Amino acid sequence: MPEPAFTSNFTVLDWGIVVAYLLGTVVVGLYANRYIKDMADYIVAGQSLKSYISVATMLGSEIGLVTVMYTAQKGFNGGFAAFHIGLVAGLTCLVVGLTGFLVVPLRETGVMTIPQFYGQRFGTGVRVFGGLVLALAGILNMGVFLKAAGVFVTALAGITDPGAVNVVMTVLISLVLLYTILGGMVSVVITDYIQFVVLSFGMLMVCLLAVSRLGWEPIVETVKTVHGPAGFDPLDENGFGPSYVVWMIFTFGLVSCAVWPTAVMRVCAAKNTQVVRRLYCWSSVGFMTRFIIPQFLGICALTWFWQQHGPGSRFFDTEGALAGDPDATLSAMPLFLSQILPTGLIGLVAAGMLAAFMSTHDSYLLCWAAILVEDVIHPIMGGRLTTRTRLRLARVFIFLTGLFLLAWSIWYPMGQDMLDYLAVSAAIYFTGAFALLLCGLYWKRASRAGAYAALAAGLLAVLGLTPVRQHLHLTNEALGVRVNEAHIGLATVALALASMIGGSLLFPDRHREHEGI
Repeated sequence: MPEPAFTSNFTVLDWGIVVAYLLGTVVVGLYANRYIKDMADYIVAGQSLKSYISVATMLGSEIGLVTVMYTAQKGFNGGFAAFHIGLVAGLTCLVVGLTGFLVVPLRETGVMTIPQFYGQRFGTGVRVFGGLVLALAGILNMGVFLKAAGVFVTALAGITDPGAVNVVMTVLISLVLLYTILGGMVSVVITDYIQFVVLSFGMLMVCLLAVSRLGWEPIVETVKTVHGPAGFDPLDENGFGPSYVVWMIFTFGLVSCAVWPTAVMRVCAAKNTQVVRRLYCWSSVGFMTRFIIPQFLGICALTWFWQQHGPGSRFFDTEGALAGDPDATLSAMPLFLSQILPTGLIGLVAAGMLAAFMSTHDSYLLCWAAILVEDVIHPIMGGRLTTRTRLRLARVFIFLTGLFLLAWSIWYPMGQDMLDYLAVSAAIYFTGAFALLLCGLYWKRASRAGAYAALAAGLLAVLGLTPVRQHLHLTNEALGVRVNEAHIGLATVALALASMIGGSLLFPDRHREHEGI
């Protein structure tokens, strides 16, 4: 199939804008380093964040480049029906803010990380095991972030050399590692705030420009032509289907705001529980729009390439259906932007997107390093590590994680939409974590044995990864029945809860004096 020619509007001026921004973030990291005095400053900014900055840093971290890329891909592949993901994310976040479900009692414990709560509630052994599971799942989940950034930059700039993606990924992870290692949570908060402002205005401008270029009616007609009714109804079995919608309510609704560690870090960094509630109520709008706006850009990209190239091109087969290549659909949105954005504006958008990439990476790198140090190494050493040693270890883990991310992004063949990969890899952690948080916070009889069982059960979520299923011959063709990521994920959630309850009832704790943290 011939590759259509794309001429990007990206020029030297745009490169200058991008480079200036990236250098500015490094300066922020160097400046923030002077405020790091202990692990509380490094991990949760001294637990002193107030409402407005908490909201900005929460949304800044969650509206990352990888979020824009995988949600745009879902919009391209699913049409307007993909909007259900943003709607359930926003509504669930609002409900969590109004009720304080999970997050308020967790903040009242005073912990800095979720595994620290495991230790407080179930003992040091559960804390260490839970920390290892969380770090493994989190780093694996983060493994495709760099690829999203590399594809975005090369597609937007019109670079066709396949090796350029690897070069871009190497440069970006080097910059992120530099200022995250130096500045910790303080630099994360500052860059998140700047990125939140830049990206919010940039995304709205791009959407308005896209609609003005394409027209609303052609956008709707293209979705109707390519996707049919499934492009508008998320419950249509030819598209997402009921099980997928339920999976999204749990995964990108409840888990993403109340269980996922990088969001919970904002809870732990908030000044008090009142700030936590306001944080979630105000962030609900951002949790909704962080999906819907990029999904709409994905739909606009679908419309553009259907109008420009049609059946038999890179994105569509000869019958007009989607070609089904995940790598191609991932690049559709930045390729579309490279065609419609003028010089100068395209550089600003690129800078905003890279800001989003860096704010997500710094938060995640800091989170996984903190968990490995505070919830695995430090407890194993009996709590005897000095602050200086712990800070040094955190920075070493950040560096090693960055090297792994680069290798994984180059090597791993995803074989599925990026959103689905992220949901499955995250489920290795959150299926067990949800059971531990829910029962640990609200059920006095939850026991250590139940906690171990739930965490172990959650590991089965790895079966949702396409290469794993293919290797174990668990594909739809081999099983003779349709089994997708949503089915495996929901089954794992149920199994983890059942394991927690069953293990607690069969093997109750003999006393309520848990090991110290």
